[in-house]
Amino acid sequence: MRSDYIKGLRSKIGHMPIILPTVGIIICKDGKVLLQKRQDDNMWAMHGGGMEPGETIKETLYREVSEELNIKPINPKLLGVYAGEDLHHFYSNGDEVYFVTHAFICKEYEGEINFTDHEVLECKWFDLNELPENILPADKQAIYDVKEYLKTGEAMIR
Repeated sequence: MRSDYIKGLRSKIGHMPIILPTVGIIICKDGKVLLQKRQDDNMWAMHGGGMEPGETIKETLYREVSEELNIKPINPKLLGVYAGEDLHHFYSNGDEVYFVTHAFICKEYEGEINFTDHEVLECKWFDLNELPENILPADKQAIYDVKEYLKTGEAMIR
């Protein structure tokens, strides 16, 4: 996310760390997960992004998925809430953030996946037992938690 809000903050504080609330979603179907390859660092990640001022988590989720994939998740469930040192991220321009990610999972969606967002290079389905090595570190735990969630149905707090 590179909203005017974040640009405004950055104009005042430079590259120093900020805490950034985000949402992400993992679309899961037939033992596979749909991940996106990010344009900025060539890593595989969940679909999602940062909240805009005044948005709810649900509004952010639907907006980001629509922007990135052109679909609408059906009945997304909370996979987990993630924060801490593992979600410390440096952007290539030097901006530093600590994400607080609300990760969701869904098995169904409306529409056809059509990624036209400049942030997404490609989308690909991965078997849960054959995930790619180059997963965005901030998303890794949530993606690996999908197996446990599918067994228990219980959200994780990390």
